[in-house]
Formats: sequence, structure tokens, C-alpha cells
Amino acid sequence: MINTFYGTDQLVAAPSAATFLAAMLIGLVFGFALEQAGFGSSRKLAAIFYFRDMTVLKVMFSALITAMLGLSLVVALGGVDLGSQVYVLPTLYGAQIVGGLVFGVGFVLSGWCPGTGAVGLASGKLDALVFLVGVVLGAIVYNETYGWTAGLLGEEGVLMAFGLPRGLFALLFTLAAVGAFYFAEWVERKAGGCGKYLNTPFLRAFCILLVIAAVAVLILPSEPGGGPMASAGAWSEQALLEAVETAEDHVEPEELADALMQNEQGLVVVDVRTPGEYRAFHIAGAVNVPLPELIDYLAPLKNQGRIVLYSNGMTHPAQARDALARLGYTEVFMLTDGLQGFLDRCLMPVSLRREPLAEPQAARVRAWRAFFLAAEGSDATPAGDAAGAVVEPTGKASPLLKTAWLAENFDRPDVKIIDVRDQALYNTSHVPGSLALHPESLRGVVGGVPSVLLPAEMLAAQLGLMGLTPADMVVIVPGDKLRDATLVGMALDRVGQKQWGILEGGFDQWAAEKRPVDNTLPAVAATDYQARSGADDFTVDHQAVLATLGDKRTVIIDARPAPYFTGEKSDEARAGHIPGAVNRPFSEDLRDDGQPKSLPELTGAYEAIVPSKDTPVIVHCRTGHQASQTYFVLRHVLGYRNVKWYDGGWTDWAPRPELPVEK
Repeated sequence: MINTFYGTDQLVAAPSAATFLAAMLIGLVFGFALEQAGFGSSRKLAAIFYFRDMTVLKVMFSALITAMLGLSLVVALGGVDLGSQVYVLPTLYGAQIVGGLVFGVGFVLSGWCPGTGAVGLASGKLDALVFLVGVVLGAIVYNETYGWTAGLLGEEGVLMAFGLPRGLFALLFTLAAVGAFYFAEWVERKAGGCGKYLNTPFLRAFCILLVIAAVAVLILPSEPGGGPMASAGAWSEQALLEAVETAEDHVEPEELADALMQNEQGLVVVDVRTPGEYRAFHIAGAVNVPLPELIDYLAPLKNQGRIVLYSNGMTHPAQARDALARLGYTEVFMLTDGLQGFLDRCLMPVSLRREPLAEPQAARVRAWRAFFLAAEGSDATPAGDAAGAVVEPTGKASPLLKTAWLAENFDRPDVKIIDVRDQALYNTSHVPGSLALHPESLRGVVGGVPSVLLPAEMLAAQLGLMGLTPADMVVIVPGDKLRDATLVGMALDRVGQKQWGILEGGFDQWAAEKRPVDNTLPAVAATDYQARSGADDFTVDHQAVLATLGDKRTVIIDARPAPYFTGEKSDEARAGHIPGAVNRPFSEDLRDDGQPKSLPELTGAYEAIVPSKDTPVIVHCRTGHQASQTYFVLRHVLGYRNVKWYDGGWTDWAPRPELPVEK
């Protein structure tokens, strides 16, 4: 099996010298071939529109046929796994049709395309330079207007060969190419007396060879799972059927509920429904991945733990599960009866069940409801059921809570509100039932490093004194500093609090909307809060950061203000920054009023820094406070999946002389 640059993630996330060399050699050979074919002349290129010179048509079909048949044969013979080693361009028909028309008009008017324009420029053609400048300007205009046009030209998907079997499409396209070759030679002979290959043994032999290759592609297996191209470890059709018969293809709701509560190592639960359905309600801990994106998302997780797929029913998960099994996924399952089965069997209140439950099973149900619904001891049901209203699934999915939602729920016993403003402001006026908490009370000296977040056990003890439980929905109310709220969020993540969010607009917006306020202290009964074991898998120390400095794939983001990053200012042992780090000051994520910028703004800013949602990222500042906001934006708002927080930050790094520093 061939490991491609794409399959090993060396094209964007971790480019290597080999990828650069390969790209340069391919570019040189490609340019040389175009030059030899005469593509350094716009007159020759434009001649196709006047049926004088059909070189463009012949070269285009030669390139397409060579790539298509060559790749198809290599895949069919097991040389390349199409699912993981080759990038399949998503189809966006509306945009691609419009782009093709624009490209065609540009070709007719100028006689150049981007590749031939580069060849022409290398040959000293002035019109090629003008064309390429236009291409660059057009790309800039498209980039700047993408936010207005996105979604207007169709939904993205992956559709190979227009839905036809790939072997059949390859044969039909090859026959079309053979016809195009003969047509081009005939046109050239009629127009200018050229067409030197028409009816020659070379053209006949060349076309026969192409057809033979296309027939081979048609005959050989083109899908994984039962032929030479099957991925290593892929399931055969017989094995799939045997797994279905023995019930090895699915997971029961009760088993999944227990596994999630026990934080099973490597377990990934994937909700394949629409984003709207996911936001309305989903199993706590599940991630939302549309079916067309499933293979790309799961590739780094292949066979590293159980993968459970679910939807409203079982049809789509069953089809996706079989497709993944054919690609070599040996630990992929679907959820029996889908989300509805999970709701009926795990989350339906004991009092509403048709059959009475024995006390041990009833206790399991109450534990599941407390964990997944954050409504311990209540008979609430999901998604606004008449039996009661449950805390909407916020936390990781919807980290910024609306004031309207809090106004409807602030007096619920399972909703705990933490006000992180200065105590004088809290004493004057706060959301009814709020508890005051200064973020600095969650930090201290650990291992000689000052101002780092306290260990989980100490945080849990403090949360217990505040009367919190792991089943509560925690709402953090900030003042004018979002980072105060996000630092408290880091503490909640460290102890494994499942449901928490930050009030959007903070107390100022709450008060401006004339929502209820008071200045009384709430009655609190202490609890024995227990931190969830292993919840903090996101905090790293200086040794972990140092180990990544030679890893070009990891992105280190320094959230301090720019003068401290460059070394112009310093209030630590040494000035400067960690070698290779990029500077994205925490303040650049905020509007003038201190609230987060819009999702498109944040998305664009971080896409320019971090290549993909799976790229390893480490965020830090001086003491972790500002970086907690950057972590919140990346992990909880934008959904980056591999973000770490260097809590000690520059306070920990600078005084260690053995650690490198750049200015």
C-alpha cells in the first residue's frame, strides 16, 4: 500500500522537504511539457476556438485520461487506498458551473489559463503577465466576497463520477476521449492540412491501449471490501453479514450510556444528523459530523477505540458503518434504535415507564438522567416535552448562553449561576441566586509556578462548598472581562463538569434588558463534589511544549499583547517568545465592547493560523488567564479538536535558562 503525501498529512499540516521537492519537480516537468506542446503562445492556445490547432484539446484529454486510468488501475490493484490516501474534491455544482463559465470566458478573451499563463510568463510574454495579475486580483475579490456568496450556489458533497460506477464512467470517458482525438485530427486536416496522426497506426494503437486500460478498470473491483484494493483489515461482505447476524455491528443504549459515564478511553460518539437537529438535542459527549465529512474526520481515529454512530433511526448509521468497515475500520458500531432508543431506554423518567423497574435498574436510570440531562432528581424530558423542560444542551455545543434563556431558567434548582465580577459590583446587584466567585481564588502556586490553576481535587472542594454538583448546568456571568469567565470555564473543564456556558453580553446586557436583579445572598448547602477522573487532558507543562518545538505540525499561539511577544516589553525573567510561536493577542478576538467577534471573523482569523480543525495547537500567555479565552474560542466556539493549554505560560518558561527564547 502506497502512503501518499496527502494520506500522511504532509501537504498542509506538516509539510516536509520531500513534499516541496516533489512539488517543484512536478511543476518543472509540467511546465516543460506545456512549453514543448506550444502552450507558451496565447495564439496557439486561442487557435482551438477557430478550429486551426486542436493541441489544447488533445493535451487536455491526454492528461485527464492518463490521470484517471492510472489512478483507477493503481487503486483497483490495491496500491492506493482511495478513502484515506487520495483527496476527493467535494462537488459544489453551482459554484463549479459558474467557475467553469468564468474560466472559459477568460480563456477565450486572453488565450491563457493559470498554468499556461505561468509558462507564457516564463517565456517572457507580457500578455501572460497581465492575465496572471488579473487572476490574482480575481482571487482576492472572490475571497473577500465569499461570505456573501457562500451557500448561494449549492450544498457541498462528495459525488464521484456523477453517481455512476467508477469503472463504467472511466470507460465512457475514455471512449469520448478517443472520439475527441480523432475529431481533433480530422479538424486540423480540414482546416490547415495538418492532422498528421489521422488514420495512422500510432493513433490506432494509442486509442486501443486506452480502451483496454478502461476495460480493465471496469472489470477490476472499484470499491473496497472484497477485491485487491481492499484496505488492510477491511471487512468482506461475508464478514459484514456475519457481524449483523451475531449483533456485533451495534451497541445497546444502556451500554453506551455506561461507557460515556465511565469516560471509556478512545470512545467516539458521532451524531450524523443535521447541525440543527444536533443543536436542538444530542447525547452529551457526541460530536456532530455530516456524512460526507465522516471519513476525513475519523481518519486520525481509525481503530484507536470504539466509534459509535447514531441518528434519529438506524438507516444512515448502518450504511455509514458498513462503508467504514469496508475501509478497514474494525471498531465501528451503530446505536441500536438510534437517538429515540437512547431517549426511551436511558432517559425516560422512571415514573413514566409502562413497566415498573427494579430499584437497581431505576437507580441506573436516575444516574443516566443526572449525567446526560443535568436534571438530577427531576422528571424532565428532552426537547421541551410536556412533562417538563430540561436545560438545553449547551456546554460544549453552545458555549454562549442567551439572556432570554437564563431569564426562563435562573430559578431552577439545577441551574447554578456564578458571577465573576468584582465583589463590590456583585454585592450591589446580581442575577437572582448568583454566587460570587473571584477567578483568582481558583489559582495558586503549584510546583513552584505561581498563578496556575489549582489541582482538580482542590477545585472540586471549592465547587462543593458553593453547592454545585456534576449534574448542574453552570452559567458564568462575566463583567467587562470575558477572560475571567473563560478561566472559570477552564476550572470546570478540569473537574469534568459536563454542562456549563457563559452568559452572552454578561451582566451588563442582563441589566440593560431590565431582567430581574437582587442583592441578597443565596442559601447554599455544601455538596461532596467529585472531580471526574481524567477530565483534564488539555493542560500541558513546559516539557510538553519543548517536545513539540521540532514538530512543524504543532501550532503554538502566544495570546499576549504584541509588544511582549516581540520582546519590546517584559515583566518576566526574560523577554521574547517561544521559538516558532505565532502571536494572536487575546484582545483581537473581542469587539470594542469586550464581547467575542462574530463567528465568520473568528473563523477566518484562525483558519489563517491553524491549517485544520485537527491540527495540534498549544495556547499560552503569561499566566494562562488570557490564553484561557483563546482556548475557549478555539475549542468551544470554533470546534478545534486538538487544543492544549500551557497554564504556566511565560511566567513558567522565561526563568528556565535551559529553554530557548526568540525575539
